[in-house]
Amino acid sequence: MTTAPIPNAGSAPAGYTDDKKHADMQVLHSMGYAQELERRMSRFSNFAISFSIICILSGGINSLAQATAGAGGAAIGIGWPLGCLVSAVFAIAMAQIASAYPTAGGLYHWGSILGNRFVGWLTAWFNLLGLVTVLGAINVGTYYFFFGAFGPMLGMEDTITVRVLFLAAITALQAVINHVGIGLTAKLTDFSGTLILVASVALTLACLAFAPSWDVARLFTFHNYSGAAGGNVWPEVSTGWAFLLGLLLPIYTITGYDASAHTSEETRDAATSVPKGMVSAVLWSSIAGYVVLCAFVLMIPNMDAAAAQGWNVFFWAMDAQVPPVIRNVLYAAIFVSQFLCGLATVTSVSRMIFAFSRDGGLPASKALARVNPRFRTPVAAIWTGSALCVLFVWGTSLVSFGEASAYAIVVSCTVIFLFFSFAIPITVGLFAYGTRKWPTMGPWNIGRAAFSLVAVLSIAAMVLIFALGVQPPNGNALYITLGFLVIAALVWFLFERRRFRGPPIGDEIQRRQAAIRAAESAVGETA
Repeated sequence: MTTAPIPNAGSAPAGYTDDKKHADMQVLHSMGYAQELERRMSRFSNFAISFSIICILSGGINSLAQATAGAGGAAIGIGWPLGCLVSAVFAIAMAQIASAYPTAGGLYHWGSILGNRFVGWLTAWFNLLGLVTVLGAINVGTYYFFFGAFGPMLGMEDTITVRVLFLAAITALQAVINHVGIGLTAKLTDFSGTLILVASVALTLACLAFAPSWDVARLFTFHNYSGAAGGNVWPEVSTGWAFLLGLLLPIYTITGYDASAHTSEETRDAATSVPKGMVSAVLWSSIAGYVVLCAFVLMIPNMDAAAAQGWNVFFWAMDAQVPPVIRNVLYAAIFVSQFLCGLATVTSVSRMIFAFSRDGGLPASKALARVNPRFRTPVAAIWTGSALCVLFVWGTSLVSFGEASAYAIVVSCTVIFLFFSFAIPITVGLFAYGTRKWPTMGPWNIGRAAFSLVAVLSIAAMVLIFALGVQPPNGNALYITLGFLVIAALVWFLFERRRFRGPPIGDEIQRRQAAIRAAESAVGETA
C-alpha cells in the first residue's frame, strides 16, 4: 500500500521551483507512487553518492593484489581501462532506462515494468544480495585497511571478535547518519566526492615523488605472478588467465553506480540528473583510479618483491617508499573515504529494501516500507540492511573457504550478484523498447541503436564476469550463486508466485493515483 505524502517536510532547496517539484512528483505519480521521501539531492549529490560508493580508494586499494599478483604492471596499465569499459557499458545502458523510470529501487522496477513480476522479483533479490554483500565487502575492507595502517601502532590483533565488533561499530554509525535524514547524508557524500579527489591527487603526487624511477614500461609489461610468486592470491594459471582474473579489480571497484537510481525519488530533476550522475561517476572514477594506480605501480621498487607480498602489497610499498608523516596523513584520508563509501552504500541498500517492501516483496514489508515522518527516511530499512551486513560478515568469518580468503569470496559473490541484477533489466529492456512496456525513452536519450549496442555488450560482459568470478580459488562463489538460484526458485514457486503482485500496473496505477490525489486534497484542507 502507498501512504499519503508527508506534509510540511521542509522548504524546497534553492533553485528547485514549484514547477520542477511538481514535474518530479508527476513522474512518480504516473507510476503509482506518492512522494514520501524528501527531494533534497542535487545533481551533484546524485553523482557524489555513486562516486562515493565506487570509491577508488576503497576497492582500488583493498583489492589491488588481484592485479599485481596476477599479470603485474600490465594488469593496471592495460587491464584497468578494459575493466572500466566493462562497467561503463552497464552504466550507460542502465542510465538510459533510469531516465525513463526514475524510482527508488530502480532496478527492481525496471525488471518488473520491462519484463514481468517474476523478472522484477528476481532482479530485486539479486540486487539486494549484491548490496548487502558489497556493504560487507566495503566495511571488511575498511577494517583490514585500518588494521594494516594503524593496527601495529595500536597493538591490534586480527581476531574474529575484533573484526566483527569493528564492523558493527562503523556500520551502526553509518546507519545512524542515514537515519537522521538524507540532508546530512547528502552533505557527507558531497564531501566524500571532494575528499576522494583530493586524497587521490595527494596519493598520486606522493607515489610519483618517492618513486625510485618512472619506469612507464612496467605498466605495459606482462608477468605471470600466479601461484607462489604472487603470494598465492591466484593459483598457478597461464599469463592470459592471470591477466583476465586481474580484471576483477576494476570491475569490482567500478560498481555501485546503481545508487544514483536508488535515490531517484530524493533527487531533483531525476529523469536527467540520475543518468548523468551514473555515467559521470563511472567516467571520473575510471580516470582518477587509473592515474592513482599507475602512479602506485611506478613507485614500487621491485615488481617481483611486490607481487610476492600478495594482499599486503599496498602497505609494503607505502612503508618502503613514503615517509611516515606523509604516509599516515594519506592513510587517515583514505580511511575516512572508505567509511563514507560504506555510508553511501547503506543509503543504497536501504532504498532498495524500501522500494521492494513498498510492493510487498519482503517479510514484514509494511514496517520496512514505512517512512519516518520526522526524518523522512525509511528507518526500518536502514537498520535492517545494516544488520544483515554485520550478520553476513560474521557468518563468513566463521566459514573456511580453503585457499581463498573470506574477503575474496565476498568480492566474487558481490560482483556476480550485482552485475546479474544489472544485466536482467538491461536484457529485458533490449526487447521491450518500442513496445507498450517501454514506448519512449526518457529525456536523457542516447538513441535506440546506441542503447541496443551497449545492451548486447552488457550481456556478453556478464558472461565474462561470471566466468571470472567463479575461478579458483573462488570456486565456492559458483556454489553460493547456484544455491541462491535454487532457493529463489523454491521460494518463488512455493510462495511468491501467488502472493507477490509487483509494482502497480494498469488499473492499480489509476487506483493509487486517485488515493494520492485524495490524500493531497486532505492535506491541503488541513494546512
